[in-house]
Amino acid sequence: MIAGYRTSFGAFLDKLTGRSRLEAGDCEAILDLPGEAVQVQCNRDFVRPGERVDHACLIVDGLVGRFGQNSDGNRQITALHIGGDMADLHSVVVPGSATALQALAVTTILRVPHEALRRLARDRPAIAEAFWRECVIDGAILSEWVVNVGRRDARTRTAHLLCEMAIRCRAGVLGRRFSFGFPVTQNHLADMLALTPVHVNRMLKCLREEGAADLRGKTAHVLDWQLLADIGDFDPSYLQIGTAPAKSAHPSRLARTA
Repeated sequence: MIAGYRTSFGAFLDKLTGRSRLEAGDCEAILDLPGEAVQVQCNRDFVRPGERVDHACLIVDGLVGRFGQNSDGNRQITALHIGGDMADLHSVVVPGSATALQALAVTTILRVPHEALRRLARDRPAIAEAFWRECVIDGAILSEWVVNVGRRDARTRTAHLLCEMAIRCRAGVLGRRFSFGFPVTQNHLADMLALTPVHVNRMLKCLREEGAADLRGKTAHVLDWQLLADIGDFDPSYLQIGTAPAKSAHPSRLARTA
């Protein structure tokens, strides 16, 4: 077990303080959490369905899919996690995971002991509330994904997914045209959108020809944000980005230079 990953925990802290009010002491306590760094290769599961774990996984870099699967092994990706996300924070109170985690690209994670997270939440009520809020937002994302695959057509659901990831990868800072890293295959997208890879290919071609977005290699290019959002029937309020009280103290920038 290695302590001292302040920069990695700083990204997590940035996300917490984007939605929750934490005092300087709370922030320092998060930055001082212990962790064990592990690199996971692309398409490898690092939490299996039903596996009982004693740690939560903080994504340092890369891309992770949360998924469920049926008895035939067919998977449905139900959420994505990027750098700074504690992908299974809920496992602190439900260690027997109902869903599993797969690296969709080469990914570095920090395994953070449940006991350390429990102690932090017990000793610091503001952190407990922030953790609770993150789990509620994870639930809101899951709910939106259910609506996306259940009630939106293929073109709309593809655009909606790209809109969500654009907002999350760029922390809400957008323009009319921009790009963001999105290292997924069409097979991954098929598992996210409940489509076949062939249908995914057609929808990406459609969005490209309409001048809304273009997914090439490991990068998504948004060609016209407003058009993409209109096609995707996208309302970002469920992501709750930038909703923390205006007055918040946290030293994560100092952490990056420590």
